[in-house]
Amino acid sequence: YMIKTGHAGQVYTDVAVRHVLMRQGVIGIKVAIMLPHDPKGVQGPKIPLDDVVTILEPKEEPSPESILQAQQAAEAAAAAAAQAALQQQLLAQQQAEMAAAGGAPAVDAGF
Repeated sequence: YMIKTGHAGQVYTDVAVRHVLMRQGVIGIKVAIMLPHDPKGVQGPKIPLDDVVTILEPKEEPSPESILQAQQAAEAAAAAAAQAALQQQLLAQQQAEMAAAGGAPAVDAGF
């Protein structure tokens, strides 16, 4: 088949028209050549035709169990981080209270 319309028709076809004037009238010829697809773009168009279908392998779909386990692990990690932050805050608060109440150093000297 020959592509004649659209952008692919402009890119993939090479058209030439010639007229010859003779005594009895004009003779004309029109030739259209469809170029082959060339991935390098040397001897033909680089872009593929619109009707070329490429079938890709389907992606591996994760199972619902693994998704659920990942969500639970993320929730557990977030809860542990929140618990650690709360403990750090309480420890800092206790140290501040001890420093304000007794004037003792808040950091243990290691003696």
